[in-house]
Amino acid sequence: MLARGSVSQADSGRKMQVLQVHLLAGEVKDGVEHFEPFGFTSCPLPGAEPIAAFMGGDRSHGVVLVVADRRYRITGLQGGEAALHDAFGNKIHLHLDGTMEMIASAKVQIISPLVTMSGNLNVTGNIVAQGDISDHGNKSMSNMRTTYNGHTHTDPQGGSVAATTSAM
Repeated sequence: MLARGSVSQADSGRKMQVLQVHLLAGEVKDGVEHFEPFGFTSCPLPGAEPIAAFMGGDRSHGVVLVVADRRYRITGLQGGEAALHDAFGNKIHLHLDGTMEMIASAKVQIISPLVTMSGNLNVTGNIVAQGDISDHGNKSMSNMRTTYNGHTHTDPQGGSVAATTSAM
């Protein structure tokens, strides 16, 4: 009723992903549906290991219940920890101490009309904004620039010097 094997192909372009799996000695099954947990999907690579079920032992129509891939599995998790990962080094690790560690091999992209957070933000690189930046007093960077650029300093030699934007 249950068989262990290896994935040779995956087609994730359908409503229900289908796999080609190699089971027992020389047994190849094409188009085996891969049932995945709601809200989670992945596309296994060739060599991943499925567990296939055959209802009533009938091998004419099986389903894959789970696919594991020991080549990329994160090891050493502590009791209660969880992680999401892929084959390319990207991961989200929920640590025992309450830390959520996110590693992205290229970038993290958030597409949302609004992102909010509580707590502090510590950035070690540059911050680039396509729009204006405001502080807690609703003072925007462009307003501060206008205020700065509009003031003058008294020159110790007796004249006045206007501020320039290059100083900001």
